Amino acid sequence: MKRVHVLVAATALLAGSAAGIQAKGKAMKWMDATGAGLPAGAKMAVTKGNPSKAGDFTVLIKMPANYVVPPHHHPTDETVRVMGDGTLSYGMGDKLDKSNVGSLTKGYHVTMAAGMNHYAFTSDPVEVQVTGMGPFEITYVDPKDDPRGAK
Repeated sequence: MKRVHVLVAATALLAGSAAGIQAKGKAMKWMDATGAGLPAGAKMAVTKGNPSKAGDFTVLIKMPANYVVPPHHHPTDETVRVMGDGTLSYGMGDKLDKSNVGSLTKGYHVTMAAGMNHYAFTSDPVEVQVTGMGPFEITYVDPKDDPRGAK
């Protein structure tokens, strides 16, 4: 039941995001990413597809300095690519461990396998591109970390 509610909340946000895709040459519509399950402070824009539906999607996410996404997983693979200045640090596991991480800079990417618990954090602002197959879902290892509240 929890998964259904999380999907419904993410679907509502992401469907609105898909409507925000602008014609080529116009500004993208950036919005708060908490409705999609990311902690407060991140902004996102949909650039391809509709993450709330089946099929390919691409989103851009802007993360501020000292931002943390606690351990979580997704039902499908996701590829995360750094698009600009800054470094994205990431690790695998059920607990955030900043001493055992990989780091990505502009142009580099990592693919997180479906169902694999992982986390990410920044020390400076960074913009990433996330691609995958929808519908997009995020499930936190500790439900208390979910910014959407208990479902």
